[in-house]
Amino acid sequence: MKKVYSTEQAPAAIGPYSQAVEVGGIVYISGQIPLDPSTMEFVSDDVAEQTKQVMKNLGAILQETGLDYQNIVKTTILLDSMADFATVNDIYASFLDEPYPARAAFEVSQLPKGAKVEIEAIATKA
Repeated sequence: MKKVYSTEQAPAAIGPYSQAVEVGGIVYISGQIPLDPSTMEFVSDDVAEQTKQVMKNLGAILQETGLDYQNIVKTTILLDSMADFATVNDIYASFLDEPYPARAAFEVSQLPKGAKVEIEAIATKA
């Protein structure tokens, strides 16, 4: 059975998708961009501030599902420039503890609304 999660503590979906969906104890969290959930505007043009907001958005959705960052088993990071990878990596790591989740990171030609970073996550209740 599928369970859908939504919280006002993270940005509302800007398309036909759910913030998170749980199936069989696995929670799939849609890619988060650096929108402030109260204004639906970017927190900053700075990639470091954008990354912090993305991680906070993920945290809010995790909390809504009854989980936290330690429950994440896989993430995908999308960047508009791999030149920002070290900055994003440092901030990403500051929200997590070892053992770290599996991860992939890609440079893409464009992200929604012109974001510099987007991160999606898979977490488990097991």
